[in-house]
Amino acid sequence: MTIKKCSDLDVYNLSFDVAMEIFKETKHFPKEELYSLVDQIRRSSRSVPANIREGFAKRKYVDVFIRHLNDALGSSEETMTWLDFSQQCGYLAKDKHLVLSKQYEKIGAMLYKLMQNWEKFQKEVTR
Repeated sequence: MTIKKCSDLDVYNLSFDVAMEIFKETKHFPKEELYSLVDQIRRSSRSVPANIREGFAKRKYVDVFIRHLNDALGSSEETMTWLDFSQQCGYLAKDKHLVLSKQYEKIGAMLYKLMQNWEKFQKEVTR
């Protein structure tokens, strides 16, 4: 498996897709939440793939790449908090909350694994 571009990373693709799902879900939130909860959850969810992509562009500097992956992990955890608020406020159905939360748990695990193994993985890929 060769990773030549960011979209070759499964975690990037999943995080982008889930951010788009959150965008679609939040279209139905109340108007009074537009500049608070909707804005926050959209920003944090979009920050995950954005940080992965920015870090990937700088992957030559492993510490910089890892720092961006760590920022992506933080944004995924922040998004989970906003998902909790969305469900508790009655804007997001429990089943949709569960699905999205599980996807963010998976994203977090994938980011953690990538952070732990990037240098080793990168050497194997470049052989």
